[in-house]
Amino acid sequence: MTTTAAPSTDARADAFPGPVHRIEDLLRGHDEARIVLGPHVYTLRLTRAGKLILTK
Repeated sequence: MTTTAAPSTDARADAFPGPVHRIEDLLRGHDEARIVLGPHVYTLRLTRAGKLILTK
């Protein structure tokens, strides 16, 4: 799987050697996304205050 880093205005994201994803791309208009790691499913939620919460 090939991942292309999104253009960034943040020098910290630009300097990161791994893939960089914008939250808007992950959530695609929703306020939650599911992340699967092995047998576990996590929920990534964007709050009204603009903060991210990751729960199992």
